[in-house]
Amino acid sequence: MNLHEKLNYVEYPSKNIAATKQFFEAAFGWSFVDYGPDYAAFSNQGLDGGFYKSELTSYSDKGAALLVFYSQELESTEQKVRDAGGIISKEIFSFPGGRRFHFLEPSGNEFAVWSEAAA
Repeated sequence: MNLHEKLNYVEYPSKNIAATKQFFEAAFGWSFVDYGPDYAAFSNQGLDGGFYKSELTSYSDKGAALLVFYSQELESTEQKVRDAGGIISKEIFSFPGGRRFHFLEPSGNEFAVWSEAAA
């Protein structure tokens, strides 16, 4: 459902759309709809969006927004990211309210995954 004046869609650059799609399919079970060779859309992932062909990357240290996944099993999700070819850019660390790690997908875009603090 589209909600008036609420975030609805996000777009990310991708140097290699095929590799980006393969990573998110393997790590998170995403599926994509291709709109030509230079755009692939995803949906039903908490926020719909897409990847467009570009040599740019999105990295929070360079001022980009950081999209953060939620996981009930942080270490398990970290292993799935590694197994799918993601690069862990910040190992699991604690912050007020939980723990998280950051990773780069094959095109170099940064994402993070968080979970509540361990009991």
